[in-house]
Amino acid sequence: MSEGDPNRGKLRFADRLAVALGGWLVRLLASTWRYTVRNEEELQRMRAGGAPFIFSIWHGQLLPLIWHHRNQGVSILVSEHKDGEMIARFAESIGYGTIRGSSTRGAAGALLGLVRALGEGKEVGITPDGPRGPACSYAPGAAVAASKAGALILPMAAHADRAWRLGSWDRFMIPQPFARLTIAYGKAVRLPGDARAAAAQAPQLELAMNTAVGAAASRS
Repeated sequence: MSEGDPNRGKLRFADRLAVALGGWLVRLLASTWRYTVRNEEELQRMRAGGAPFIFSIWHGQLLPLIWHHRNQGVSILVSEHKDGEMIARFAESIGYGTIRGSSTRGAAGALLGLVRALGEGKEVGITPDGPRGPACSYAPGAAVAASKAGALILPMAAHADRAWRLGSWDRFMIPQPFARLTIAYGKAVRLPGDARAAAAQAPQLELAMNTAVGAAASRS
């Protein structure tokens, strides 16, 4: 279920049709993907510990990563733009909860929603460079939410051996049929309890994210 969802029901018929058709195509395409996972022990350790945490994902890698974690009770932060509404509907159809808002629209509500979900012990996914970029630039909102909720941040990245790239700001990745995907988890990051000090850690979090990207792309 979404939290703070003012745009629910506001999609035009053509957009609703696009969501339904697109969702069917993604399911068909994703059924052919094959995954290899690196450093999964870090995720298992986080879940065994029972503490709330945030999956941190670059926007351009969102598709294979949300498919990999479908039907696991994760909630994701989705923007209040129309494209966000379309993403939210697809995400909900594969078992995600949604929290609405972003750094550009609904920021206060997004922060409250994130802190509330984390306080309830939920796993939450965010794209710290979304919804408009710059690509692979870590906005501090996730760090502030993690600090306020006493949660950790788990970097996560994906690499596909063959994929289409959209001409969007994030070069959104769509793995091709029968692509081999590698998922890599980074080392979980604990942030200072002070929100301002946590926000100042954004460059270190960006580095941790790009280290995970390198691990996913590595041939070793």
